[in-house]
Amino acid sequence: MAKSQPDQSWPEPPADLRPMLATAGSLPSDDTGWAYEMKWDGLRALAFLTDAVVRLRSRTGRDITLTYPELARAPGLSGSREAVLDGEIVAFSGGSWPDFEALQQRMNIGSATQAAALAAQIPVSYVAFDLLWLDGRPLLDQPYTQRRQLLEGLGLQSGRWQVPPSFSAESGSDIQAVSVQQGLEGVMAKRVASRYESGRRSAAWRKIKNVFRQEVVVGGWKPGEGGRAGWIGSLLVGVQAGDDLVYCGHVGTGFTQQTLRMLGNKLSGLRRSTSPFAGQIPAEDARFARWVEPVLVAEVAFAGWTKSGRLRGPAYKGLRNDKDAADVVRES
Repeated sequence: MAKSQPDQSWPEPPADLRPMLATAGSLPSDDTGWAYEMKWDGLRALAFLTDAVVRLRSRTGRDITLTYPELARAPGLSGSREAVLDGEIVAFSGGSWPDFEALQQRMNIGSATQAAALAAQIPVSYVAFDLLWLDGRPLLDQPYTQRRQLLEGLGLQSGRWQVPPSFSAESGSDIQAVSVQQGLEGVMAKRVASRYESGRRSAAWRKIKNVFRQEVVVGGWKPGEGGRAGWIGSLLVGVQAGDDLVYCGHVGTGFTQQTLRMLGNKLSGLRRSTSPFAGQIPAEDARFARWVEPVLVAEVAFAGWTKSGRLRGPAYKGLRNDKDAADVVRES
């Protein structure tokens, strides 16, 4: 719906608008009433569009517009519109596959000059999957199907802006099989009649992962040995359980030298004398440990959980500066 008066000023979206969160789970036993989307391995962000000019806000509410200058405009937006989108900022390796490791290099920058240089080397795209606000009209209470229809009518399939399809007539198992074939992280199942629950984790959205991924809080590290001497050997990590940070293992693989250097710089300013984890951790893991304030959030890929609540075979994937350590809980 286009503006009827060119100089009309539409009501602003609320300042506390936040992304709706999904629960981890399995495919619905009955596809009736569900739609499916591919799950993108990127950085969650709300996009505020005014006449194709874009502001980007992270899941935690931080303005990240200057970090991604190639997304400063949405050239495909039809007409003079104001909209708020929900989606992911994604780096596509070779132009085709989501590459979270590449995106890491875009997430921790210090200047607009550096952002512009990296934008030329590692360009990102905005993958939109929901529409929350349009020309002053809140859409949060509209059903998913209506929001998707309006989103697909905006004309955003242009340049670095994408609106991937939503599948409502296919089986979830078939969509997941395609996601496995294409090497994607998984699929999202969304109830077609559901409203958008800003800032809430809702059972109306399910994330079904092909590979286990988990956010963890870094509470310490152990010095490396041999070829890793003088570097970080492994990170000691945990998840929140109530008011406690519970130890869930150490992560010693998945690092490049560049990553180790970056982590060393960040952790050096967070040192503390005592463990931030509740209760005892295994003596071998605690031996020679260097403790840090539990504020950094990392993402790991892993094979599963042990009976004692430890990560099995975790590999470091990157830091998540869009996540708050207090919100990191066990998901699968």
